[in-house]
Amino acid sequence: MTDVEYQPVSFKEVLIEMKDISELMIDLAYSAILFESKEIALEVINLEERMNGLVYQARIQSVLGTRRLEEAEAMSGMLQVVEAAERIANSASDMAKLILKDIKFPAELRRAMPAAEEIVTRLIVSQGSDLAGRTLGDLKVQSTTGMQVIAIRRGKGWIYDPDKNTRVEAGDILIARGPEAGKEILARMAGMMEYPGKEPSSTGEVDDLDRAVQLIIEMKNLSELSVGLAYTSLLFNNKEVAHEVVSLDSRLDDMRYDLDLWILEAARKIDDVRHLRGLLYMSAFTQAISDAAHSIVDVLLRDIEIPPLFKRIVRESDEIITRMRVEPSSPLVGRTLKEASLGTVTGMVVLAIKRGDHWVYRPGKSVRLESGDIIIAKGRRDGECRLYELTGHTADVPED
Repeated sequence: MTDVEYQPVSFKEVLIEMKDISELMIDLAYSAILFESKEIALEVINLEERMNGLVYQARIQSVLGTRRLEEAEAMSGMLQVVEAAERIANSASDMAKLILKDIKFPAELRRAMPAAEEIVTRLIVSQGSDLAGRTLGDLKVQSTTGMQVIAIRRGKGWIYDPDKNTRVEAGDILIARGPEAGKEILARMAGMMEYPGKEPSSTGEVDDLDRAVQLIIEMKNLSELSVGLAYTSLLFNNKEVAHEVVSLDSRLDDMRYDLDLWILEAARKIDDVRHLRGLLYMSAFTQAISDAAHSIVDVLLRDIEIPPLFKRIVRESDEIITRMRVEPSSPLVGRTLKEASLGTVTGMVVLAIKRGDHWVYRPGKSVRLESGDIIIAKGRRDGECRLYELTGHTADVPED
């Protein structure tokens, strides 16, 4: 690691950037695996260097900002969140290094990854398409399609984590993530169907390889859910949600044990066991993300004070978390999540629904919304505004 100099910057801004970068690194690490891209993997490594600098800044700021015991206790909780984001980033970097070392992954894994709850897709922008010559903000791409553009390949260069002011040009290759239903909408905006990737190589015949791959996809889904719920629990000071994160972490432990045992058994059935090694690393990656989420909620479960600064960090980051009630006048009342298509209409991912005293975490498409339901969702701010209107509210979205 290169030497890092302390720069007098806002502690809030440092933590916002850490949250954004750690989440971007997860997306890019999965993209590097899906598209077998060493260029994307190298960007994940570069982002880790940036993350290391931010961790240093955060630690210095925490020391400078505390004078009393009460302040030190609150700051200790924030530093635990910092360390969790750092662990997520380090795990993403380790995943990217696998691509650089030519570690093999089963072809079935890359075929199954588009079936995850949030998929990654690659598209090329055609001349004369809706996207060509427009900024991502002009067309409100994420709130219109549900897909977030996480990288743009232009010529030999890359633009990572583009914002609403980023202009898209004809010939650009977009890498985006979001609900599967949004992929076709974004493809139409780009003027083409999905950009073809490499055809994955075969690993040989293994009877239950598909089952193991589906287990990995489920672990991916649950680990990403656990991070969203962890930030939710601290944002709304909700121990019930925090306990769900702990439960998810325990569930992922059990899933990893099952998967590791299967891989040991499967090694006897194929000629080249190198194709199974990637699955072992993938299971460790998802577990590391879940462990980091557990570390975040540990702050709340141990009754460590959560300073108001945390709420501002979550609300001002690239991907925000929101909570809103479904009003009786809402057009969502009586509709299932599939019928409402909230992912594609708003770009928001529904993490949980509270109905009375009962929580539904990771609600399925068949869950029907009712008046009085509390929706917990994550996404971009313009998508939050659309969701606010759909739930029957007319005033501006509240900052808290």
